[in-house]
Amino acid sequence: MGAFLNQHGDSLSRDQHRALRAIALCRTRVLGVHVERCEECGHTRPSYNSCRNRHCPKCQASARAAWMDARATELLPVPYFHVVFTLPGILGPLALQNKKVVYGILFRAAWETVRDLAKDPKHLGAKARMLSVLHTWGSNLSHHPHLHCVVPGGGPSLDGETWVSVKRSRKRKAFFLPVRVMGRVFRGKFVQQLKAAYRKGELKFHGDLASLSDPNDFEALVDRSVRDDWVVYCKRPFGGPKQVLKYLARYTHRVAIANSRLVSYQDGVVRFRWKDYRHGGQTKIMSLTDTEFIRRFLQHVLPSGFVRIRHHGFLANRNRGDNLRRCRELLGMKTTAIPEVVETTGDHTGDPNQMVVCPNCRSKRLRSITLFPIRGVPTRLALALFATGVDFQDSS
Repeated sequence: MGAFLNQHGDSLSRDQHRALRAIALCRTRVLGVHVERCEECGHTRPSYNSCRNRHCPKCQASARAAWMDARATELLPVPYFHVVFTLPGILGPLALQNKKVVYGILFRAAWETVRDLAKDPKHLGAKARMLSVLHTWGSNLSHHPHLHCVVPGGGPSLDGETWVSVKRSRKRKAFFLPVRVMGRVFRGKFVQQLKAAYRKGELKFHGDLASLSDPNDFEALVDRSVRDDWVVYCKRPFGGPKQVLKYLARYTHRVAIANSRLVSYQDGVVRFRWKDYRHGGQTKIMSLTDTEFIRRFLQHVLPSGFVRIRHHGFLANRNRGDNLRRCRELLGMKTTAIPEVVETTGDHTGDPNQMVVCPNCRSKRLRSITLFPIRGVPTRLALALFATGVDFQDSS
């Protein structure tokens, strides 16, 4: 990591520096330790604390589980569609230098596309709902901003009195909205909002993009980006709510690369598995120098406070409980209490009191009984635990 910082340290943002440090120190004695004990067999062990940074591959499991439990209460007995909105590659460098603004436009343009087309009686004639998750990476860690969206196949009518379901194709399969139309509407809305941000001075340019400060050069870039249709992909509907949850588990609280994809690190070279979608999704091994691997990974660190999982429409956070009850009434479902869920930015995920299965008896879970926030445990406690056979090792 020292070589990387010597080469790129001055160009990193504060958020990138913070993420890099957190991941490097995750589950080491620098972040402190807590002592866990099994309620059944009394097995005791120390465990080093997690960094809880949302970009850390080790720290997302508990956050994902809690988030999924909340989503299970919101699912309706209707078809769900997986829609992907992709930003064209020519605008990728601009997005990298203006993450908060451009990614925000990506969210808004995608939602407004679904919302406006769903309202149109030619397509659905109903109020829409969408859950969207931002991914900024390709399988090889390249910069590839896109939104994975889950959209119910229907919604309350515009007057709120009936439930309107998606139409059926000639093969009697449910379909959502025409993807070519979505692509063109999405392109128009994104470009309109991007130009508005430019006029307001919200976009910054430096390095190779410094010339875009000239309005003529910026307009030329936008013109090149709209020559082709933008990619919007819509999969066929899921089999049901359980399949929706399974899908969400794959895409939410995900980071650019999971530890399971890492193959080796030797002589300054990182090897990892990736899927080559241009050649049928073949799994291949990519080799990168450690500095290039870190550089690619840090491209995907989001600005502090930026929300990468968003709810839109009739099940957005505002009045979500009341709207969900109304949807269930329109669908003839039994109404139940809807727990209020507070969404977070994800900067500090995970439950410090989370229990894990005891490795000794496997019948109970370990519970944290003592917490030492920084620099490991005090010497006296360490000696006492060593006397009982407990050894302090990296818990990663």
